[in-house]
Amino acid sequence: MAAHLDLEEQEQLEQLKAFWKRWGNAITWLLTLALVAYAGWTGWNYWQRNQAAKAGAMFSELERAVQAGDLAKGAAVFGTLKQDFASTGYAAQAALMTAKLQLDKEKADDARATLTWAVANAKGDAYRDLARLRLAALQMDAKQYDEAAKTLEGVKSADFAPLAADRRGDLALLQNKPDVAKAEFKKAYDGMDKQLDYRRLLEVKLASLGVAVGDAATASGAAQ
Repeated sequence: MAAHLDLEEQEQLEQLKAFWKRWGNAITWLLTLALVAYAGWTGWNYWQRNQAAKAGAMFSELERAVQAGDLAKGAAVFGTLKQDFASTGYAAQAALMTAKLQLDKEKADDARATLTWAVANAKGDAYRDLARLRLAALQMDAKQYDEAAKTLEGVKSADFAPLAADRRGDLALLQNKPDVAKAEFKKAYDGMDKQLDYRRLLEVKLASLGVAVGDAATASGAAQ
Protein backbone atom coordinates (compact mmCIF):
# COMPACT_ATOMS: atom_id res chain seq x y z
CA MET A 1 0.00 0.00 0.00
CA ALA A 2 2.85 2.33 0.95
CA ALA A 3 4.59 1.58 -2.33
CA HIS A 4 1.39 2.32 -4.20
CA LEU A 5 1.11 5.73 -2.46
CA ASP A 6 4.74 6.48 -3.22
CA LEU A 7 4.11 5.83 -6.90
CA GLU A 8 1.08 8.12 -6.88
CA GLU A 9 3.04 10.85 -5.11
CA GLN A 10 5.90 10.51 -7.56
CA GLU A 11 3.49 10.69 -10.47
CA GLN A 12 1.88 13.82 -9.03
CA LEU A 13 5.29 15.31 -8.43
CA GLU A 14 6.30 14.64 -12.02
CA GLN A 15 3.07 16.23 -13.26
CA LEU A 16 3.71 19.25 -11.08
CA LYS A 17 7.26 19.56 -12.39
CA ALA A 18 6.02 19.33 -15.96
CA PHE A 19 3.34 21.93 -15.31
CA TRP A 20 5.81 24.30 -13.68
CA LYS A 21 8.34 23.79 -16.44
CA ARG A 22 5.72 24.77 -18.99
CA TRP A 23 3.93 27.57 -17.14
CA GLY A 24 6.29 28.57 -14.35
CA ASN A 25 7.84 31.58 -16.12
CA ALA A 26 4.46 32.93 -17.19
CA ILE A 27 3.05 32.58 -13.68
CA THR A 28 6.12 34.28 -12.20
CA TRP A 29 5.77 37.18 -14.64
CA LEU A 30 2.06 37.56 -13.91
CA LEU A 31 2.69 37.63 -10.18
CA THR A 32 5.50 40.14 -10.65
CA LEU A 33 3.33 42.40 -12.79
CA ALA A 34 0.49 42.19 -10.27
CA LEU A 35 2.82 43.16 -7.43
CA VAL A 36 4.30 46.02 -9.44
CA ALA A 37 0.82 47.27 -10.37
CA TYR A 38 -0.31 47.12 -6.75
CA ALA A 39 2.81 48.93 -5.58
CA GLY A 40 2.31 51.56 -8.27
CA TRP A 41 -1.35 52.05 -7.35
CA THR A 42 -0.50 52.34 -3.67
CA GLY A 43 2.32 54.76 -4.40
CA TRP A 44 0.11 56.87 -6.66
CA ASN A 45 -2.60 57.14 -4.00
CA TYR A 46 0.01 58.12 -1.41
CA TRP A 47 1.44 60.74 -3.78
CA GLN A 48 -2.03 62.11 -4.49
CA ARG A 49 -2.82 62.41 -0.78
CA ASN A 50 0.54 64.01 -0.14
CA GLN A 51 0.03 66.52 -2.96
CA ALA A 52 -3.45 67.37 -1.74
CA ALA A 53 -2.18 67.95 1.80
CA LYS A 54 0.60 70.25 0.61
CA ALA A 55 -1.74 72.11 -1.74
CA GLY A 56 -4.25 72.54 1.08
CA ALA A 57 -1.58 74.13 3.28
CA MET A 58 -0.58 76.47 0.45
CA PHE A 59 -4.22 77.41 -0.14
CA SER A 60 -4.63 78.32 3.53
CA GLU A 61 -1.60 80.57 3.18
CA LEU A 62 -3.21 82.21 0.15
CA GLU A 63 -6.44 82.79 2.09
CA ARG A 64 -4.47 84.62 4.77
CA ALA A 65 -2.75 86.76 2.14
CA VAL A 66 -6.10 87.64 0.55
CA GLN A 67 -7.64 88.55 3.90
CA ALA A 68 -4.65 90.81 4.55
CA GLY A 69 -4.88 92.31 1.07
CA ASP A 70 -1.28 91.27 0.40
CA LEU A 71 -1.18 91.01 -3.39
CA ALA A 72 2.54 90.23 -3.64
CA LYS A 73 2.25 87.35 -1.18
CA GLY A 74 -0.95 86.07 -2.73
CA ALA A 75 0.50 86.12 -6.25
CA ALA A 76 3.62 84.29 -5.05
CA VAL A 77 1.60 81.55 -3.35
CA PHE A 78 -0.63 81.17 -6.39
CA GLY A 79 2.49 80.88 -8.56
CA THR A 80 3.63 77.92 -6.46
CA LEU A 81 0.22 76.27 -6.58
CA LYS A 82 0.06 76.79 -10.33
CA GLN A 83 3.51 75.33 -10.88
CA ASP A 84 3.59 72.45 -8.42
CA PHE A 85 -0.05 71.57 -7.71
CA ALA A 86 -1.93 72.41 -10.92
CA SER A 87 -3.69 69.03 -10.90
CA THR A 88 -5.44 69.73 -7.59
CA GLY A 89 -8.72 71.51 -7.05
CA TYR A 90 -6.92 73.95 -4.77
CA ALA A 91 -5.10 75.48 -7.75
CA ALA A 92 -8.41 76.23 -9.46
CA GLN A 93 -9.87 77.85 -6.36
CA ALA A 94 -6.64 79.78 -5.87
CA ALA A 95 -6.85 81.17 -9.41
CA LEU A 96 -10.35 82.55 -8.82
CA MET A 97 -9.36 84.00 -5.48
CA THR A 98 -6.14 85.53 -6.79
CA ALA A 99 -7.93 87.08 -9.76
CA LYS A 100 -10.39 88.79 -7.40
CA LEU A 101 -7.55 90.14 -5.29
CA GLN A 102 -5.77 91.40 -8.40
CA LEU A 103 -8.93 93.11 -9.57
CA ASP A 104 -9.46 94.68 -6.14
CA LYS A 105 -5.94 96.07 -6.42
CA GLU A 106 -6.74 97.46 -9.91
CA LYS A 107 -4.56 94.93 -11.69
CA ALA A 108 -7.11 94.00 -14.36
CA ASP A 109 -4.52 92.73 -16.83
CA ASP A 110 -3.09 90.37 -14.22
CA ALA A 111 -6.59 89.22 -13.28
CA ARG A 112 -7.38 88.40 -16.91
CA ALA A 113 -4.14 86.43 -17.20
CA THR A 114 -4.94 84.48 -14.03
CA LEU A 115 -8.46 83.65 -15.21
CA THR A 116 -7.14 82.69 -18.64
CA TRP A 117 -4.87 80.17 -16.91
CA ALA A 118 -7.84 78.82 -14.95
CA VAL A 119 -9.92 78.41 -18.11
CA ALA A 120 -7.15 76.34 -19.68
CA ASN A 121 -5.89 74.41 -16.66
CA ALA A 122 -8.35 74.34 -13.78
CA LYS A 123 -9.38 70.89 -12.60
CA GLY A 124 -13.14 70.53 -12.93
CA ASP A 125 -15.64 71.86 -15.46
CA ALA A 126 -17.39 74.02 -12.85
CA TYR A 127 -14.21 75.92 -12.01
CA ARG A 128 -13.40 76.44 -15.69
CA ASP A 129 -16.89 77.73 -16.47
CA LEU A 130 -16.84 80.06 -13.47
CA ALA A 131 -13.48 81.37 -14.65
CA ARG A 132 -14.94 81.91 -18.14
CA LEU A 133 -17.82 83.97 -16.76
CA ARG A 134 -15.49 86.19 -14.76
CA LEU A 135 -13.00 86.46 -17.59
CA ALA A 136 -15.72 87.48 -20.05
CA ALA A 137 -16.78 90.30 -17.71
CA LEU A 138 -13.20 91.60 -17.56
CA GLN A 139 -12.85 91.31 -21.33
CA MET A 140 -16.00 93.38 -21.76
CA ASP A 141 -14.62 96.00 -19.38
CA ALA A 142 -11.54 96.14 -21.60
CA LYS A 143 -13.75 96.43 -24.72
CA GLN A 144 -12.48 93.06 -25.95
CA TYR A 145 -15.91 92.12 -27.23
CA ASP A 146 -14.93 89.41 -29.70
CA GLU A 147 -12.77 87.72 -27.07
CA ALA A 148 -15.60 87.90 -24.55
CA ALA A 149 -18.02 86.27 -26.99
CA LYS A 150 -15.57 83.42 -27.61
CA THR A 151 -15.02 82.98 -23.89
CA LEU A 152 -18.76 82.70 -23.25
CA GLU A 153 -19.13 80.13 -26.02
CA GLY A 154 -16.97 77.84 -23.92
CA VAL A 155 -19.48 77.74 -21.04
CA LYS A 156 -21.16 74.36 -21.48
CA SER A 157 -22.51 73.50 -18.04
CA ALA A 158 -26.29 73.73 -17.74
CA ASP A 159 -25.86 75.08 -14.20
CA PHE A 160 -24.12 78.17 -15.56
CA ALA A 161 -26.28 78.63 -18.67
CA PRO A 162 -28.44 81.42 -17.16
CA LEU A 163 -25.39 83.37 -16.02
CA ALA A 164 -23.79 82.93 -19.44
CA ALA A 165 -26.97 84.26 -21.06
CA ASP A 166 -26.90 87.25 -18.72
CA ARG A 167 -23.29 87.96 -19.72
CA ARG A 168 -24.24 87.69 -23.39
CA GLY A 169 -27.04 90.17 -22.76
CA ASP A 170 -24.56 92.63 -21.24
CA LEU A 171 -22.28 92.11 -24.23
CA ALA A 172 -25.13 92.73 -26.66
CA LEU A 173 -25.96 96.02 -24.95
CA LEU A 174 -22.34 97.12 -25.23
CA GLN A 175 -22.49 96.31 -28.92
CA ASN A 176 -25.76 98.27 -29.33
CA LYS A 177 -27.85 95.17 -30.01
CA PRO A 178 -30.92 95.68 -27.78
CA ASP A 179 -33.04 92.94 -29.39
CA VAL A 180 -30.31 90.37 -28.78
CA ALA A 181 -29.91 91.68 -25.23
CA LYS A 182 -33.65 91.26 -24.55
CA ALA A 183 -33.58 87.67 -25.76
CA GLU A 184 -30.51 86.79 -23.69
CA PHE A 185 -31.76 88.47 -20.51
CA LYS A 186 -35.13 86.71 -20.90
CA LYS A 187 -33.33 83.40 -21.40
CA ALA A 188 -31.34 84.05 -18.24
CA TYR A 189 -34.46 85.05 -16.30
CA ASP A 190 -36.45 81.98 -17.38
CA GLY A 191 -33.56 79.61 -16.67
CA MET A 192 -32.78 80.89 -13.19
CA ASP A 193 -34.21 79.47 -9.98
CA LYS A 194 -37.19 81.56 -8.88
CA GLN A 195 -35.82 81.78 -5.36
CA LEU A 196 -32.65 83.58 -6.40
CA ASP A 197 -32.45 87.31 -5.75
CA TYR A 198 -30.38 87.64 -8.91
CA ARG A 199 -33.63 87.45 -10.88
CA ARG A 200 -34.50 90.91 -9.54
CA LEU A 201 -31.48 92.34 -11.31
CA LEU A 202 -32.59 90.65 -14.52
CA GLU A 203 -36.07 92.13 -14.08
CA VAL A 204 -34.48 95.59 -13.89
CA LYS A 205 -32.39 94.94 -16.99
CA LEU A 206 -35.43 93.73 -18.93
CA ALA A 207 -37.57 96.62 -17.70
CA SER A 208 -34.95 99.07 -18.99
CA LEU A 209 -35.46 97.49 -22.41
CA GLY A 210 -39.24 97.65 -22.21
CA VAL A 211 -39.83 94.02 -21.25
CA ALA A 212 -42.04 93.40 -18.18
CA VAL A 213 -41.57 90.15 -16.25
CA GLY A 214 -42.45 88.93 -12.78
CA ASP A 215 -44.49 91.31 -10.64
CA ALA A 216 -44.27 94.04 -13.25
CA ALA A 217 -45.81 91.78 -15.90
CA THR A 218 -48.59 90.76 -13.48
CA ALA A 219 -49.36 94.39 -12.66
CA SER A 220 -49.37 95.32 -16.34
CA GLY A 221 -51.79 92.52 -17.16
CA ALA A 222 -54.13 93.54 -14.33
CA ALA A 223 -54.13 97.16 -15.49
CA GLN A 224 -55.22 96.08 -18.95
